Amino acid sequence: QVHLVESGGGLVQSGGSLRLSCVASGNIFNLWRMGWYRQAPGKQRELVATVITNTRTVYEDSVKGRFTISRDNTKNTVYLQMNKLKPEDTAVYYCNADHDDGIDEVTYWGQGTQVTVSS
Repeated sequence: QVHLVESGGGLVQSGGSLRLSCVASGNIFNLWRMGWYRQAPGKQRELVATVITNTRTVYEDSVKGRFTISRDNTKNTVYLQMNKLKPEDTAVYYCNADHDDGIDEVTYWGQGTQVTVSS
């Protein structure tokens, strides 16, 4: 079992910055992928950014050049640095992780943190 706890959300003006953090606890070995999704009101949850095996990163097109995902294995934490925020970035942001022990692959989710960008 893996437990994910997000923090760092809040209210910010357009053009501002926020940094989200997600701390993993429990059976944290074999977390081969960690990332961030978001869900705006009335929309489907979408991938924002993900880091795969600590080396490869993938970003949703609208956040490229503005958001940076990073992972610190010494702290069991994945970060999402969000710069030049826009009102359309407003959403609940969820931390997400895939665990694979060679027998089962399980996806875990955090409880979400609200990000609101005012115009």
